[in-house]
Amino acid sequence: MKLYHNLSKIGFLKKSYASKFLFVAFIGIHIPLIGILFFVLFFDNNISPASILIFSIAMTLLATLITLVVLKQLIMPIAIASKSLDDYRNDRKLSVLPTEYSDEAGLLMCNIQESIYEAESFINEKQDLIYMLSHDLKNFAGNPQGLANLIISENPSDSVKNLAGLICESTNLQFRYIDNFIKLLNEHDQVAKISQEVRTIVFPAILPFINEQVEQRLLDKNIKLSLSLELVEARLRIDEGLLIQVLVNLISNAIKFSYFDSEIKVRIYFENEKLIITVTDKGVGFDKHQIDELFKKFTKMSRLGTAKESSTGIGLYLCKKIIERNKGELTAASEGKNKGAEFKIVFEV
Repeated sequence: MKLYHNLSKIGFLKKSYASKFLFVAFIGIHIPLIGILFFVLFFDNNISPASILIFSIAMTLLATLITLVVLKQLIMPIAIASKSLDDYRNDRKLSVLPTEYSDEAGLLMCNIQESIYEAESFINEKQDLIYMLSHDLKNFAGNPQGLANLIISENPSDSVKNLAGLICESTNLQFRYIDNFIKLLNEHDQVAKISQEVRTIVFPAILPFINEQVEQRLLDKNIKLSLSLELVEARLRIDEGLLIQVLVNLISNAIKFSYFDSEIKVRIYFENEKLIITVTDKGVGFDKHQIDELFKKFTKMSRLGTAKESSTGIGLYLCKKIIERNKGELTAASEGKNKGAEFKIVFEV
C-alpha cells in the first residue's frame, strides 16, 4: 500500500488507477534504454557489439523484474479489498479499508467497506426483529397453554382434561418449532458465520422430535414412515436442532407429494467414510431437468401437494443452504413423474 499511497500524492496520477499502471510501465520500459545510453556514452568507446547486446539483455531482464515487482505492489489495494470481502463472507470478520483515495481502486475499497458495514447493519437489525417476533410468537402460543393449564387445574371431566392436554402438547410443539425456526433464520442470515465445532449427534435421541412434528401429517394421509437407523451417533459440524428441522422439512415435503396409503423411507447409514441420510417416497416425482429448479428460492416448481397442500417455494432452498454451510451436500433424484423421489444428505465424517 505504501507505493500506491505515494503515487496517489502525485497530481496527475491521483485520480486514475490506470495512469499509475501506465506510469510504472513507462518507467520500466525506458530503464533499459537509459542504461544503454549511459553505457555507450560514458564507458570505453571500444565497446564491442556483443558487450552492448549482453548489457542490453541484462538491463531488459532487470527492468522487467523491477517492473513486475512494482506492479505487484501496485495491485495491493485490489488484493486487500478482495481479502476483506472474503474475510467477511467466510468468517464474518470486519476489516477497515482506507477510504481516502479517489481513483478506481480507492472507490472499490470504499464501496466494499460501505457494503460490508451495510450488510452487517442489515443482519443485526434483522436479528433483532427475529428475536422480537419470536418473543411475541411465544407469548401468543403461551396464552392458550396457560388457559389449558388453568382448565386442568380446575379438575374438569376426562374429555375436557384430554382436550386441554392436547392444547398443551400443541403449544409445546409450537415452542419447539419457533426455536428451530429461529435457528434456521439465524443460519440463513449469518451467511458466513459457521461454527467449526464438531458435535456428537445421537440419532435415537432426535428421532422422537422428528416423529412428533410429522406424525399428524402422516396420519392425515395414512402414510407409513419407515426409519432405518444403521448407526447410533456421528460427529458432525451441524447444530442438532437445525438437522432436525432439515429432516422434518424433507419428510414433510415427501408427505406433501406422496399419495394416500403410501410409504416414506428414511435411512441413516455410513458408506465410504461418509454419513448418508436418505428420504425416499413413492409420490409424484419430477423430471431430471427439474432438479436444479427444486432448490431455487421461490422456485417456479412450487406446486400443490397430492391433497392440495400449498407450498412456500423456499423450504428446500433453506435445507440445501443449511446443509452446504455445515460442510454437507443435499441432492435430489427421481426416475420421472409418478415414480417417487429421493433426497440424499451426505456429510464427510
